[in-house]
Amino acid sequence: MEHDVIDTLVSPEGRLDVLSKTEVAKLLDTSQGGLYTVFRSCALAVLNSGSTIDDGKELLERYKSFEISIIQRERGIKLDIKGAPAFAFVDGKMIKGIHEHLFAVLRDIIFVADEVTGNPKFDLDSTEGLTDAVFHILRNANVLQTQLNPNLVVCWGGHSINRAEYNYSKEVGYQMGLRGLDICTGCGPGAMKGPMKGATIGHAKQRLHGGRYLGITEPGIIAAESPNPIVNDLVIMPDIEKRLEAFVRTGHGIVVFPGGAGTAEEILYILGILLHPDNVAMPFPLLFSGPETSREYFVQINAFIGATLGPEAQQRYKIIIDDPDLVATEMAAGIKLVREFRKAHSDAYYFNWLLKIDHEFQRPFAPTHDNMRNLSLHKNQAKHLLAANLRRAFSGVVAGNVKDEGIRAIEKYGHFEIHGDAEIMGPMDELLASFVAQHRMKLAGKVYTPCYRVIQ
Repeated sequence: MEHDVIDTLVSPEGRLDVLSKTEVAKLLDTSQGGLYTVFRSCALAVLNSGSTIDDGKELLERYKSFEISIIQRERGIKLDIKGAPAFAFVDGKMIKGIHEHLFAVLRDIIFVADEVTGNPKFDLDSTEGLTDAVFHILRNANVLQTQLNPNLVVCWGGHSINRAEYNYSKEVGYQMGLRGLDICTGCGPGAMKGPMKGATIGHAKQRLHGGRYLGITEPGIIAAESPNPIVNDLVIMPDIEKRLEAFVRTGHGIVVFPGGAGTAEEILYILGILLHPDNVAMPFPLLFSGPETSREYFVQINAFIGATLGPEAQQRYKIIIDDPDLVATEMAAGIKLVREFRKAHSDAYYFNWLLKIDHEFQRPFAPTHDNMRNLSLHKNQAKHLLAANLRRAFSGVVAGNVKDEGIRAIEKYGHFEIHGDAEIMGPMDELLASFVAQHRMKLAGKVYTPCYRVIQ
């Protein structure tokens, strides 16, 4: 099937007007391990904004002829784009927001390649070095606002939620916007777009200008979750671990809406961090919320957490069903406590330096068949470390569902096998089965075929 495409030349506006010859060579390096493949796939995902595709492999195959290269001229650079999705343009001109996101991709990929990867300044084998790298990527993207009181709410949830859940997330965003809260999400559609859209109306009603709608993504997932049009600051982190750390370092509280395996991964990540002994006294508002129709989703999530991580983990969050006003009120009150805590401990409002993140949550996890098979899923370990390994299991399921490399690995080698103690594998199998039954693991237009097999 053919799809309308456009060829164009675009110039940057503001930052990144010029690149060095070395930077251009890196970006156009098509060798194994070269930057071109990452640059091309992220650029295509940005140009695909507004599409219903949530399958990275399908997107790359649909636009096989897409190419992007850099032209250096005396007055600066231009991007030479061939075969771009036509809906990224109006009257032949690229949409302004998509144009900005395209150069955000260029900015972040160049910075990570030049300043982070292989730079002895960052010890990427240490906890401190990894956190420092996350800080510098965010600072380079100019998203760390030093003059603001804490007000940034991270919203997590599925990219393909139903209409009732989407409308609910939008109403929650509206109530938070009325209270002057800004929104940070994974930048895509669904529960990532809804809160941002609602917040824009809340901000407008309160005549608040300069509202922040921060989207944080990474190369492996961006094709399945193309940036929504409300995002006014986009950051591409190098991998899912640094993306998750960026969320919890910049955000002052988290609202979790219904989702699937990816949302479960995010929940396990934040719970694992909050369960670390060093974080026991740290205020960090964490709310799970959805409409009445999604009550069963949170019942299943809560049961899974209780069965695997125990009552201590359940005490770190509140579940609020069908009450957007209460969600916003609770979040505003929680963020007030965050401000008081950081002020008392001389911690920055814009970056949570005091939050202890164990190295097991930072170490990049490649969801290969061997790595998935060898996960340590047993209760004979600290709760926060069990959460780290459970997070990896769900990360592998996400990869097999929607990420290009994961889908191809499943096609080549078959199901991921997830092994562990029966008292953990049983609840996990039930939770994943509930996602399938509730159509939370169903790709657009397709019946879901599991990419995993749970083995007790």
